[in-house]
Amino acid sequence: EFAGYKPPYEMPEFPTVTGPEVLLFVALGALCGAAAPQFLRLLDASKQAFRKLPVALPVRLGIGGFVVGIISVAEPEVWGNGYSVVNSILHSPWTWSALLLVLVCKLAATAATAGSGAVGGVFTPTLFVGAAVGSLFGQGMHALWPHATSAAYAYAMVGMGAFLAGATQAPLMAILMIFEMTLSYQVVLPLMVSCVVAYFIARAIGKTSMYEITLRRNREEQERTRLLATQMRELIRPAQTVVPPNATVHDMTRVFLEYPVKYLYVANDSGAFLGVVALKDITSDLLDRTDTSMKTAADYLQPHFDVLTPDMSLAVALQHFMAFQGERLPVIESTARPLLAGVVYKTSLLDAYFRMNPSR
Repeated sequence: EFAGYKPPYEMPEFPTVTGPEVLLFVALGALCGAAAPQFLRLLDASKQAFRKLPVALPVRLGIGGFVVGIISVAEPEVWGNGYSVVNSILHSPWTWSALLLVLVCKLAATAATAGSGAVGGVFTPTLFVGAAVGSLFGQGMHALWPHATSAAYAYAMVGMGAFLAGATQAPLMAILMIFEMTLSYQVVLPLMVSCVVAYFIARAIGKTSMYEITLRRNREEQERTRLLATQMRELIRPAQTVVPPNATVHDMTRVFLEYPVKYLYVANDSGAFLGVVALKDITSDLLDRTDTSMKTAADYLQPHFDVLTPDMSLAVALQHFMAFQGERLPVIESTARPLLAGVVYKTSLLDAYFRMNPSR
């Protein structure tokens, strides 16, 4: 130890565990392993619920703080990081009803805090929940077998490690942390058993740890931020259905047969976008048996057609597509310089939009 170092949790001396009592720590590990993924799901559900509120982030933070404040009035022990309460659980006798109440209130306060987006982690709340669950379990076992079980604080100590192992899915870290806090060799066997069992149970149920969830959420947030700044230049694809103004009806019909599109884009020799030729116009002439031998793309040209530009944002482009029934729109370099840069497909635009707004 470093000189003068004092661990945040003041652990009592761990009792010697022998015989069948080891099986109780196996059961505690299974309980923590099953409960830890539910704890993470609670936090995730709270985040989803707060995210759906049609209010700005400061208001969401205010709502979360208000919820925590209301809970704190009735149960002040939920306030803060929980060090004092955990130390009290380890050193003082608690009734099962008081433990259950503080556990439920702490879960609600943690969900409100994390869900609203407030700055702070869930590491110490995880230890808090583990200590409370372990102590409740220990009290129950002590009531059933008073002469064959250790005091409730022993189960609280191991419960901290087991719940941490289940939530983080890092059993070795949990074992080392609790051992470092206790500096007791007696804790090693029940702690290892509980943490390993909790890890395998949690892995089978939850698949992901709280750190993996956080990393995934951060990646999603970064992706949404990137998509917010997305411009059409990132979604442009080659325009394969381009014809010159002098293209014959035979030439255009061949392109229409090759590509399932409603419009052909007309561009001059310099690549400037002149307009479109609609499939329905050519089809109408052919069905009416109109003489089209002398007609060219210039005769069918629709010069006024909606276009996008490379610097157009996702939201603005979406408005253009909402007013247009087709699957794609042409992209020109600029209004002053209408060179045909390519096309943007509606599916690409909607895919980017829904990745930016996954809850919609």
